[in-house]
Amino acid sequence: MKTSNVARAVMAALIAIAFAGAARAEIKNYEFQLVQPTVTAGADRIVTVRLVDKTTGKAVPGAVIFATRLDMTPDGMQEMATKVTAMPGTEPGTYRFKATFGMAGRWQLSLGAKVQGETGTVENKLVVTAEK
Repeated sequence: MKTSNVARAVMAALIAIAFAGAARAEIKNYEFQLVQPTVTAGADRIVTVRLVDKTTGKAVPGAVIFATRLDMTPDGMQEMATKVTAMPGTEPGTYRFKATFGMAGRWQLSLGAKVQGETGTVENKLVVTAEK
């Protein structure tokens, strides 16, 4: 009798694990969104993005951003790149970056991040428009 109770407990645990895994979001369900799509061209401009779980619409705090690049690829000038410096976010799930937008035009902000508890990498390319 003990063996059948143990077998049932093991089966129940496996089912619980399967459901818990199904409840977790997949990395493709996360995306970065620009808080403000435009900035004024010039030095030390701040760009704020929000990391969102697309299935719930909620902001996701605590991601580790490990890749950033800002260049003018949308305007055919990918060689025109600028340094990006991470800044502290002002709200949970927001991430801020300081950069110099040397000229007006469309700039591509490329981001790579790890979300806590998920495997894989969130990668997005966002277009910020710098205006005079």
